[in-house]
Amino acid sequence: MQNSILQRSWLYIFCIATLLFTGCNSEPSYTPKPKAYNRIDLPEHSYQQLPDTLPYSFEYSKHARILPDTSWIAEPYWINVYYPELVANVQITYKSIGGSEAKLKEYFRDSYKLTSKHQIKAYAIEEGMIRTPGGKTAFVNELTGEVPSQFQFFTTDSTENFLRGALYFRTSTQNDSLAPVIEYVKKDIIHMLNTLEWKEN
Repeated sequence: MQNSILQRSWLYIFCIATLLFTGCNSEPSYTPKPKAYNRIDLPEHSYQQLPDTLPYSFEYSKHARILPDTSWIAEPYWINVYYPELVANVQITYKSIGGSEAKLKEYFRDSYKLTSKHQIKAYAIEEGMIRTPGGKTAFVNELTGEVPSQFQFFTTDSTENFLRGALYFRTSTQNDSLAPVIEYVKKDIIHMLNTLEWKEN
């Protein structure tokens, strides 16, 4: 009887010691789940011509709508290329230079100033230049990080026309999750620039 009690006591102590030992020294048994992204189905790229009511023209996505800019600072010929399904918006602003070198320099400064406002949140701003098939030059800025605008651009003929654009998303989704959509709209923007034409005043 005494041996039986002693055996049970040792068994109890052994079990407690085993639990304490494994609880203190073993690695966690769970595996962290990979980061999940929202599923986004993107349509095929297809394009249509901008309405013939503006001093410029380009081809834009058939999945987008042209909306007038209704902000309080809006000027004539400012538009939004809005993607309802993607909640994405490309704001287009247009300025007439009228042969003024002072105006051209002002528009250049304003463009760089608007882009630099994002430096606080941007991890990086990558500047580039595009030469279009029609011989035009466009300057582009690609911004990474949790910034409100991920892609910006401007182009000019240096004498009469100056056009600037910026991509925005009307959503709180983080830019990492939006990466496929950003790339999708960027391709449409490059197509817009490649098909851009100025109309004679």
